Amino acid sequence: MTSLKMLRLSKMWKFLLRCVAIGFACASLGVNAAEQKPIFVKAFPAPEVDEAQVKVEKDALEKRKNPVVPEKLLNDADALLGQSKPIDAYKLLEPFDLEYAGNVRFDYLLGIAALDSGKPDKATLAFERVLAVDPNFAGARLDMARAYFQLGDLVRSKTEFDAVMKQDPPPAARATIAKYLEAIVTIERAKRTRYSAYVESSFGRDSNVNNSTSQSQIPVPAFGNLIFTLSPTSMKTPGSYYTVVAGGEASHTLPASWGVYGGLDLRRRGNEQAVSAFDASNVDSRAGVSFIWGESTFRMGTSFSQFNIAHAKNRDAFGLTGDWRRNLNANSQVNMFMQHSRNRFADTASQLNNFDQNVAGTGYLYNFEGIKTSVFSSLNWSSERAMYDRADGNKVGYGLRIGAQKTLNGSMEVFSNVGYQIGNYDKQNVAFLAARNDKQYDVTLGGAWHPNKAWTVRSQASYSKNNSSILIYSFDRLDASITVRRDFR
Repeated sequence: MTSLKMLRLSKMWKFLLRCVAIGFACASLGVNAAEQKPIFVKAFPAPEVDEAQVKVEKDALEKRKNPVVPEKLLNDADALLGQSKPIDAYKLLEPFDLEYAGNVRFDYLLGIAALDSGKPDKATLAFERVLAVDPNFAGARLDMARAYFQLGDLVRSKTEFDAVMKQDPPPAARATIAKYLEAIVTIERAKRTRYSAYVESSFGRDSNVNNSTSQSQIPVPAFGNLIFTLSPTSMKTPGSYYTVVAGGEASHTLPASWGVYGGLDLRRRGNEQAVSAFDASNVDSRAGVSFIWGESTFRMGTSFSQFNIAHAKNRDAFGLTGDWRRNLNANSQVNMFMQHSRNRFADTASQLNNFDQNVAGTGYLYNFEGIKTSVFSSLNWSSERAMYDRADGNKVGYGLRIGAQKTLNGSMEVFSNVGYQIGNYDKQNVAFLAARNDKQYDVTLGGAWHPNKAWTVRSQASYSKNNSSILIYSFDRLDASITVRRDFR
């Protein structure tokens, strides 16, 4: 029992000693905390300020903001502008642009000289510097509006004109602004409705006017490979020709990015007298709606075409069309298209060949701006469903085309393209005991000259060849022509 008490007393003393030790430690920390000083802070003496140097630097900065321009330079430029010599004034001021940019009077005179000498892009830069220093400079803002108008930026031009009107300009300035605002309304209205038209005429030589085989004798398997001699009109026939083409299109922009369009093209091809039986003409018309969404343009519409041979109606085609174009950037564009058409022949004997056609495809265009060259490619798929007992049945086709165009200078360009088309029919031809399969390719090379924006003179040569599993459909053709075209916009 005594030993148990001794053990308890021993534990109690140890506990009391621990409490006392902890108390002294806390007191010591409190004292140290009260007297603690930062140990990593070293006091540095304040640097001596050179007031003269500070003043020099401030004066230099102020001079850069508003550089001092020789009065003679400004007076000479002002005098040249007063003498209606803006080109001379611009030549006088422009070499000092970097040196004196920021001086309000210099920038304003430079802007006026640039604007009146046909350099509105340079003028806007000068006027922006003026307005950055003095936003209430009504004259600079008025001339900035004129510069935007010359650049065709009608939205900014109208904004600046409206801002000047709010500053209560004198009557003469108000009258000038009113004329510009009326002109902007007229231009914007014209942009909503656009018209374009063209006429062109060609003269050329065709080695195969009627797209026919060059073989005069054809074996026919259905008759034991009996040799049949083709009539001259069913054989390859060369001839000279002319074409006359005219057409136009109109479009009108509606609210909310919608629009409507319509167009018409007339084409006539006449051959020399010996092959005038193959003269052809056609009328193509189209109408529809368009929708613009960001960089994409959608068009949906209807089409009607009439084809005539030797002054007689051959067939009509009624169609539904749709296409999509998107500008990927400033130099590239992608598109997709589709069409459904019903082709109906006029002659009773030919109506067995009536067919419905579907076409779909995609294309890509890229412009190499540095070398002034554009390249394009397209893929297409087509199908023809024979409405009656057409000799070769239904058809499915695939095609590829690639091409390029290079601008040689401001008025001349060269171009080329290559195409390949496959057509497979699903019915055995009863005369030739074989299903028809065609493989056709073509190559075109040419050049164009633009005397001005309205006129184009184009020369080109095209070669095409069709290889068919049925000999009567095989042919080749070389066509060379020169075309003169006039555009109206």
